[in-house]
Amino acid sequence: MLEHVEPEARGKEATRQRIVEAAIEVFAEKGYHDAGVDDIVRRSETSKGAFYFHFPSKEDIFRALVDALAGRITLSVQNAIGGEERGIDKVDAALSAVFSTLARHQKLAKILLVSAVGLGRTTDERFVAQRRRFAGLIRVHLDQAVADGSIPAQDTELAAYAWLGAVNEIVVRWLYTGQPDPLDSALPALRGLLLRSIGAKQEANDGRWR
Repeated sequence: MLEHVEPEARGKEATRQRIVEAAIEVFAEKGYHDAGVDDIVRRSETSKGAFYFHFPSKEDIFRALVDALAGRITLSVQNAIGGEERGIDKVDAALSAVFSTLARHQKLAKILLVSAVGLGRTTDERFVAQRRRFAGLIRVHLDQAVADGSIPAQDTELAAYAWLGAVNEIVVRWLYTGQPDPLDSALPALRGLLLRSIGAKQEANDGRWR
């Protein structure tokens, strides 16, 4: 029995992945409102039945894509900060991880940062929740940096949202204009601006932030 079930399950997962990959392309090209289920079905070379088996609606697959990128960013950040001890180094590593992840997943980034805004209460609430989640990750390590004396005491929640806003603007500009090219080239200057904004100082002898 298992020999029959497992190939069937793998086939369903492969179909789901084809639909997801097609949706990424269609949403990135057309935006949410102009994209249709028929477009995704044609691009994935599946069927409407297959689409609706995996996703109840266009909105549901869109939300799945938003959650997928958020998950990839979170995992990338967790991996990046794993080897760091000081709060300031964790925040710095997290910033680099976010940029590198968005650069690797440009089409998903466009869906999350451009297409996901203003699509109705449910989607907006999910988008706000993701931003809150990212701000919380930043704040945790800013609090650690305050605790270990790397930066002065401050409103770390406000600072975390200010960081998110700055990163968002740089990435959205890149998505619309292709500049900076590559995206990572903006990181050194942005890192300096953000770290100085929270009171971190760069040592002249080794370039590390204190």
